[in-house]
Amino acid sequence: MLRISRDLTIDENDIVIDFVRASGPGGQNVNKLSTAAQLRFDTRKVTLPEDAALRLNRLAGQRMTKDGVIVIHAQRFRTQERNRADAIDRLLELLREAMVRPIPRRATKPTFGSKQRRLEGKKRRSDVKAGRGTRGYDD
Repeated sequence: MLRISRDLTIDENDIVIDFVRASGPGGQNVNKLSTAAQLRFDTRKVTLPEDAALRLNRLAGQRMTKDGVIVIHAQRFRTQERNRADAIDRLLELLREAMVRPIPRRATKPTFGSKQRRLEGKKRRSDVKAGRGTRGYDD
């Protein structure tokens, strides 16, 4: 069992990992060995709160299929073991991030001092630009 948060754990048997050939440069190692890990996790097998499921869907983006399966492709390392661990870590991080409720933003007013500083800066910049114009010099 992998612990995501205090309320959520997932079974390791629900995670399916296949090894495929990695793309990109790498010479003989990449041409001969299947070291890239392709992780598949069906989100319907865990019970997520409604808001967490929506956040997970938004955070996963294209990594989540229409059926609710998250697919993570890990090919950063040269060995299967490290790519497998990397894929699982990325899945756990994605699930942990989805479980965190965002703090609602409270609208605040700018302070009087910050308004004055902003207007002073705008006035100073305006004076600099006004001084660039052509002036009629008497020769």
